[in-house]
Amino acid sequence: MRDPARILVVDDVADNVEILRMRLSALGYEVVEATDGEQALAKVAETLPDLILLDIMMPKIDGLEVVRRLKADKSLPFMPVVLVTAKATPKDVVAGLDAGGDDYLTKPIDHGALVARVRAMLRIKALHDEVQALNQRLEAKVTAQVEELERVGRLRRFLAPQLAQAVVSSGDEKALETHRREIAAMFCDLRGFTSFAETAEPEDIMSLLAEYHGAVGPLIRKH
Repeated sequence: MRDPARILVVDDVADNVEILRMRLSALGYEVVEATDGEQALAKVAETLPDLILLDIMMPKIDGLEVVRRLKADKSLPFMPVVLVTAKATPKDVVAGLDAGGDDYLTKPIDHGALVARVRAMLRIKALHDEVQALNQRLEAKVTAQVEELERVGRLRRFLAPQLAQAVVSSGDEKALETHRREIAAMFCDLRGFTSFAETAEPEDIMSLLAEYHGAVGPLIRKH
């Protein structure tokens, strides 16, 4: 949500728009104006307000149809809508809330009620945006972890698990690209080791291997 918040005021009566603009501007909010339903929809798409104060009885498209279209448009971010109207019967209130309005404010507008509802709706907007941002961060983190697991899985087909994890964790997989290097390879064997291992005691086998590695290891490192 912006700071200061941007509020769209929609009313076909210029005096009503001016009164709301003056009151909201005095509270430090940025105010955008529209005078009918069609213009309101265009202003929403253009300015993406944080809150909408929407009159119901308007020409072209009334407020109820406007709020229905806004709530049905999944491409728009969450925007609280306070319906502002002289229609104050319980039936009217229910119709407005059923259409998608988040709150209801009757004319003539009481200044205290206006301020309270605006602040309440903006708190809801701020919390909604915070939760949405958190969800996006979590989704990005999960996606990155899944991709890392997939890379590790592919590498483990050819590399030891520890080496595969080290390559992925480093973030540099250039070593896995096709390239040529001069290398030396040596194969060492003990003649008769298989038959010896089949009959000797484990302790004797381990002693022989330790002696062998003790002699060959330094030579390999030296050369």
